Amino acid sequence: MAAQNKVRVKICGITNPEDALAAVEAGADALGFVFAPSPRRITAAQAAAIIRELPPFVTTVGLVVGQDPRPLLDECPLDAIQYHGSESPEAVAACPVRSIKAFRISSEADLDAIPRFTTASAVLLDAYVPGVMGGTGKRFPWDLALMAKRFGKPVIVAGGLSPETVPVCVSTTQPYAVDVSSGVEAELGRKDHAKVRAFVRAVQGD
Repeated sequence: MAAQNKVRVKICGITNPEDALAAVEAGADALGFVFAPSPRRITAAQAAAIIRELPPFVTTVGLVVGQDPRPLLDECPLDAIQYHGSESPEAVAACPVRSIKAFRISSEADLDAIPRFTTASAVLLDAYVPGVMGGTGKRFPWDLALMAKRFGKPVIVAGGLSPETVPVCVSTTQPYAVDVSSGVEAELGRKDHAKVRAFVRAVQGD
């Protein structure tokens, strides 16, 4: 029987070195830094300082909403940019590093925009919440993530995830990766290290 593909874990909304290192120690594959308006927003200089403390082989991702990421990349050594706004396919194609395009999902029709983003390295699916352009912390119908696989892009599932909910998400959607922020927080912008460890264990099936 073939081994199941590893589901990767991204811990988003990192604001300080302690949380970053705790996430890496727990087994996170990627860390997300928010550069869009948010209580978790940090500057490129702050993110760069955190990244300098990380061990190798950890993917660093910058979340932007309608922003040109090139000034960020001049100051901060990010591995990928996660676009969470209404960016055009052309804007995403101009990204000088790997790109992740986020889509706000409430119905199957919302998946129709995915094929336009041919240069995106992966797609991230999050819930649709009116007026919210970044991460929502809400759950969307997970069966739609399975439908999104038909476009041939790695699918990252976000929204409404926690150590308690992620096992069902993984078994239902079989995603490339899962992305969590508020579901592992002790307070706004600060991670609960025990929850981070529990989340990674839940994804790994431990």
